Amino acid sequence: MTANLLDLDLEGLAAFCEQLGEKRFRAVQLFRWIHQKGASRFDEMTDLAKSLREKLPSVCHITDLPVLSRQESTDGTIKWLFDVGDGNAVETVFIPEDDRGTLCISSQAGCAVGCRFCSTGHQGFSRNLTTGEILAQLWHAEHFLRKHLKSADRVITNVVMMGMGEPLQNYSALVPALRVMLDDHGYGLSRRRVTVSTSGVVPMIDRLAQDVPVALAVSLHAPNDALRDSLVPLNRKYPIAELLDACLRYLPAAPRDFITFEYCMLEGVNDQPEHAQQLLKLVKTHGGRGVPCKINLIPFNPFPDSGLKCSPRAVVLRFGQILNEGGVVTTVRKTRGDDIDAACGQLAGDVLDRTDAARRLAERRQDAAVQPIRFVHTAKDPQV
Repeated sequence: MTANLLDLDLEGLAAFCEQLGEKRFRAVQLFRWIHQKGASRFDEMTDLAKSLREKLPSVCHITDLPVLSRQESTDGTIKWLFDVGDGNAVETVFIPEDDRGTLCISSQAGCAVGCRFCSTGHQGFSRNLTTGEILAQLWHAEHFLRKHLKSADRVITNVVMMGMGEPLQNYSALVPALRVMLDDHGYGLSRRRVTVSTSGVVPMIDRLAQDVPVALAVSLHAPNDALRDSLVPLNRKYPIAELLDACLRYLPAAPRDFITFEYCMLEGVNDQPEHAQQLLKLVKTHGGRGVPCKINLIPFNPFPDSGLKCSPRAVVLRFGQILNEGGVVTTVRKTRGDDIDAACGQLAGDVLDRTDAARRLAERRQDAAVQPIRFVHTAKDPQV
């Protein structure tokens, strides 16, 4: 079986070229042709020796993911559905802004975490993506968009690993992909402009700080363990205190001096003023000094059978006001691509439910209805 060069970071490609008896500068040339110029055929690589161009097709290839569909929103957002085999598909979303172009990339076909408010988790987990499948989303989108927008310049300026899947549960494939994104011979993205979002895989947060510390976003969604246990099952393994400790350990290596906390606003579940006050106390006092952070409030995007509703806008704004007045920078995420189901939490594709996720999530919702989670009263706690 020949190698897919999209699976290799620059060091991996240099080792591959060495096996072919080629020097490192050939790997740099190949790397630039693939990632900067979007070449998929070796005969296009005109500065490679003819003998090497003739040799490469027998030992390697550059393979894109088949596109099942592409949809464009009225707001300019574009969503691709990519075929990853065996009936599975992953979704990738490009979000254009005046000052940036952000690509939201998937890391798994489905997700094993099973957050109650996420449609991907509702469909269960199929498999991890390879490094090549992660990078193919960026490779395809960048070079499609240059042609689509008639631009000679780089279109994608920011990458967020916030698509389908938990990136830190696919760590071995994620790290080489991140290195290609950051490499000046690849996409040349700043570490500040590449974000990994996690639901809280604590040991991998520590490893990421050592291996390739990019911007970190943590899916928090609740201010106490009782509530977060019901929304983010991973919290039972890595509770909030352990997660925030990991965030503090991450900061010295991070490209930004804060952690982003994502908070999905769910009507009657986690959106009351008392929740905001407890969240404020949590991030301002944890560890005795607090966690430098920015909080991003995300309006929930309903999907069938979730059993959840989006908080009214007035409730979201009041929640954010409490946090801002308490000294924590808080923003409300602007929803994009709603008309093509490209918004946060809506990515699901055609992932096969091999883990019976729908039944298990329904049982959890039923249990929650029988024993509703109550907010932990903190009136006696000192003011933040």
